[in-house]
Amino acid sequence: MFEKLEAVEKRYEELTKMISDPEIISNQTEWQKAMKEHASIEDIVLKFREYKKAKEAMEEAKEMMEDKELRELAEIEFYDNKEKLPKLEEELKFLLIPKDPDDDKNIICEIRAGAGGEEAALFAGTLFRMYTMYAETKHWKLEVLNENETGLGGYKEVTFMITGKGVYSRLKFESGVHRVQRVPDTESSGRIHTSTATVAVLPVVEDVEIEINPADIKMEVFRSSGAGGQHINKTSSAVRLIHEPTGIVVECQTERSQFQNRDNAMKMLRTKLYEIEKQKRDSEVANSRKSQVGSGDRSEKIRTYNYPQGRITDHRIGMSIYQMENFLNGNIDEMIDNLIAADRAERLKGEE
Repeated sequence: MFEKLEAVEKRYEELTKMISDPEIISNQTEWQKAMKEHASIEDIVLKFREYKKAKEAMEEAKEMMEDKELRELAEIEFYDNKEKLPKLEEELKFLLIPKDPDDDKNIICEIRAGAGGEEAALFAGTLFRMYTMYAETKHWKLEVLNENETGLGGYKEVTFMITGKGVYSRLKFESGVHRVQRVPDTESSGRIHTSTATVAVLPVVEDVEIEINPADIKMEVFRSSGAGGQHINKTSSAVRLIHEPTGIVVECQTERSQFQNRDNAMKMLRTKLYEIEKQKRDSEVANSRKSQVGSGDRSEKIRTYNYPQGRITDHRIGMSIYQMENFLNGNIDEMIDNLIAADRAERLKGEE
């Protein structure tokens, strides 16, 4: 571990010189790349230096203990620093776990109604409201990119972008099948129905990360529309992009301008193409070890919302929360924190 830490510190020092080099600064792409790498390893280096400082102080105190006059103070210094070392070592182990390169990215989230007809669409709307309220608590910005509402206020599908600090790191484990067990408003006999909605959380990527050949894209324009004929544009401002090599289709119709809709649709397309590459990369890792938290596969049932019992259960970590209203009002941090901790513990095992 310490050889790895020495190498990281050496690289940090190299990058510190690079980001101050006028030649590097003049090349903005290279400079930004160096700045990003510098920032990504800074926490490890600062923690390692804190560890080395504590160890040096302990060694110095050990020598001072031989002096009768200084022994008492030296012993306090020695044992104080000795006590710090195991905690610092554990923190360094966690910091050395390879960070997901997408953790700091914004996200595009897709929620689609699954099995259960109108009840599934209403549940998709409930999940959308939950993530909207969670974004508000984090002071993140949420922008709807595409929506297909039903007459009763649910969604067949809704696609939105959330921008802010560390959005993907907090929401990436939401991908998968969410299942609800409740008595629908439309059910007169009071029977409990089981319905599902799928959630896909995708990191937003920059142009430089995914190159798209314009010749591969077919663009169609159409008039946007909402539920029950609401918000219908008289001009064809809605945009549909078809990526012919992969067959991926994306639509955006929430902006009044065709240009804005096309720009957002391109973000969605880049994100979907990046997801294909990411899945290839992740599958190589999954071949060597299967994460307890899961792969984020959309077909994987991850969570059940049981209304009669007021219980939300995450099946990946076996955790249940009995605060349904609170949870659906966006207070989901407790679950997210436990998912992140489980993932870290699993990855730490893989590093040992």
